[in-house]
Amino acid sequence: MKKIFMIGNKLYILMISVLFIFNISIAKANNLTKQENPPIIGRWDMTINMDGKEYPSWLEVQKSGHDHLIGQFVGTGGSARPISKINYNDNKINFTLPPQWEIGNDLSFEGTLQSDSLSGTMVAANGKTYNWSAVPAPSLKRASAPVWQKPITLFNGKDLRGWHATGTNQWTVKDGVLSSPHSGSNLMTDQTFTDFKLHIEFRYPDSSNSGVYLRGRYELQIEDNYGQQPSKDFLGSIYGFIVPSEMAAKPAGEWQTYDVTLIGRQVTVVANGKTIICNQQIPGITGGALDSREGEPGPILIQGDHGPIEYRNIIITTAR
Repeated sequence: MKKIFMIGNKLYILMISVLFIFNISIAKANNLTKQENPPIIGRWDMTINMDGKEYPSWLEVQKSGHDHLIGQFVGTGGSARPISKINYNDNKINFTLPPQWEIGNDLSFEGTLQSDSLSGTMVAANGKTYNWSAVPAPSLKRASAPVWQKPITLFNGKDLRGWHATGTNQWTVKDGVLSSPHSGSNLMTDQTFTDFKLHIEFRYPDSSNSGVYLRGRYELQIEDNYGQQPSKDFLGSIYGFIVPSEMAAKPAGEWQTYDVTLIGRQVTVVANGKTIICNQQIPGITGGALDSREGEPGPILIQGDHGPIEYRNIIITTAR
């Protein structure tokens, strides 16, 4: 009986020891997990200061595998481009990536995380060094379902009332059609919007290119891509981010339509009667955005700095 009691005590002590070691292992694992998920992970709305002017940009940091950090970057122009490796240690970040439309050397970034903001310097493709800063991008999730208001006609078909050019104006109005006959300034609404449904009709000649910027930050691409395969840079795409499910383009010279619903980051696009993007999330701003302040309302901007383009019947329905 005494032996059985002693054996029982030993088994009890052994079980307690195993549980103790197990709990320590769990604690270490939890601590390791925390270390493997640094606060740098996430999406960042960036602003780059170039020669006294502010330009919007965007950064996403993701974890790949156990401890490797990768990401995406959107510069002052062009589309989202991948970052193969991001270094992060002691609240310091640095990464490089090749030029896209820039001419010159690789772009390099370094910065410091302080509380919930980032700041640092960038060496551009031209070899110049610029300062940049970034804040966490907002989720843009609504607290309640949208309540749609009465439709508003944004373009009256007579003149540019309610719109203004971003530079020297080349836009004209004739017979209910808003036209940009050649490359020049973009055109945007005086009003700003948050969540909305937008109907817009457009027509372009052969090989032309334009776009509609939702809230002035997310480009819905317009380009002569009839007969081509869908792409993240072609007609119907959220430029550089979302590939449409099919190519809905008509031949150049024909009127075409977009019906867009934007709620927070969720976008649905119907092109020429076909749903080509269904409630997908826009990760961040696209190249050429007005700014990177994603939490604020923004205008409808139509691109006039590429090729000739015409628009008509621009109607918006806002939500509250």
